[in-house]
Amino acid sequence: MSKGITSKKQDYSQWYNDIVIKADLAEHSSVKGCMVIKPYGYSIWEKIQAVLDQKFKDTGHSNAYFPLFIPKSYFSKEAAHVEGFATECAVVTHYRLKNDGNGNIIVDETAKLEEELIVRPTSETIIWNTYKGWIQSYRDLPLLINQWANVVRWEMRTRLFLRTTEFLWQEGHTAHSTSKEAIEETERMLDVYADFAENWMAMPVVKGRKTANERFAGALDTYCIESLMQDGKALQAGTSHFLGQNFAKAFDVKFTNKEGKIEHVWATSWGVSTRLMGALIMSHSDDAGLVLPPKLAPIQVVIVPIYKSDEDLENISVFVRGLMTKLKALGVSVKYDDRDTQRPGFKFAEYELKGVPIRLAIGGRDMENGTVEVARRDTQEKMTVQQEGLENYIPQLLNDIQENIYKKALDFREDHITEANSYEEFKQLLDGKAGFIAAHWDGTPETEQKIKEETKATIRCIPLDNKLEDGICIYSGKPSIQRVLFARAY
Repeated sequence: MSKGITSKKQDYSQWYNDIVIKADLAEHSSVKGCMVIKPYGYSIWEKIQAVLDQKFKDTGHSNAYFPLFIPKSYFSKEAAHVEGFATECAVVTHYRLKNDGNGNIIVDETAKLEEELIVRPTSETIIWNTYKGWIQSYRDLPLLINQWANVVRWEMRTRLFLRTTEFLWQEGHTAHSTSKEAIEETERMLDVYADFAENWMAMPVVKGRKTANERFAGALDTYCIESLMQDGKALQAGTSHFLGQNFAKAFDVKFTNKEGKIEHVWATSWGVSTRLMGALIMSHSDDAGLVLPPKLAPIQVVIVPIYKSDEDLENISVFVRGLMTKLKALGVSVKYDDRDTQRPGFKFAEYELKGVPIRLAIGGRDMENGTVEVARRDTQEKMTVQQEGLENYIPQLLNDIQENIYKKALDFREDHITEANSYEEFKQLLDGKAGFIAAHWDGTPETEQKIKEETKATIRCIPLDNKLEDGICIYSGKPSIQRVLFARAY
């Protein structure tokens, strides 16, 4: 099954594409730039959704849904926001088709909309127009809303999960009575994302703030989690934005405070998308296929019987049914693959390709000896384990695999954060070891832009746990008080 997967070292980009297709996660749609997320891929996304959704609810948020279409005039109310998304917007201009009399379907030119509608690239404008009717008093605050939705950003160069014209995401939009509360919300949700990335995705991240050049359009401050893929490129895995009062002023969202004075509310927005699927693949997978952390694996354990007769199969199946009952009672997702249309070797390769964390193989001799063969996907080790107590062994092994996958990714990340003290050293690292480069920057957008133009490396973030240190900007030679993280990125 893993034949046909290009080696990571040979062509990382093709390796990624091969895994997405061959592990049955997604495929290109007939609509250019869009993707079809296949059942196995969507089942992983559902697990991501379920965990995050509960985390949002645990922090006081409720789900709602807002329109896909946004009147064009809404975008013009917040100048920085419209400028940030103008080149990516899909625009609806007509509302009807007709037959041209020759068997062709054409746009009815008489059915032009009075005002064009934008297919949402993000929902700040439509939501803040709605919030105007929801918020009058401090008693209505804080307003903590999340939306699970699809968005459209017209991309010229697309890659499955990483960058598609239409993608799935969640977007939180909250309103607060004070700046302090809004900033606390922004930081709280960043922590939620970081916890999910590290403890569920097994993907270490750096929490930081974006520079003015990289900030979300219309935000006063953008916080992010940055991860490092196995090719040494960075991937922004989630963002949380402090919007200040920009959108409240643009849409005239005011409230009466406890002292009876009228003020504009303070806002945040935050989101992650199906880019997390791409991050999951590139953080852990290998040349044999997908490697999934157990907490997000749709199938955590697969059991494959190896038998010569129907009697052998029945004996194995009796044991397996009892084991499955015990494992499911412990919250372990388990599949028994007793298909007679495929040989065991085919099944082994299939589940290896799909990243199933644990594979159990049980044959007639195993039944006689009271054993099973256990194969770990993360290390590809095989062990013979006693059947007795297997229901206790499996959950612990799943925990070990989760921790091992995280440790491997963390070790890689730590080995690929390198300091650069000159521009020449900086460029050599980019062309060699790559990864995150910690270097001094003079704090100006001009210097940041010149480095990006010359090297294609961007400032991924200013880490929140940064230590202040005197230094010299690698490009301009001007004074600097801290290092920032540069990298080439997806």
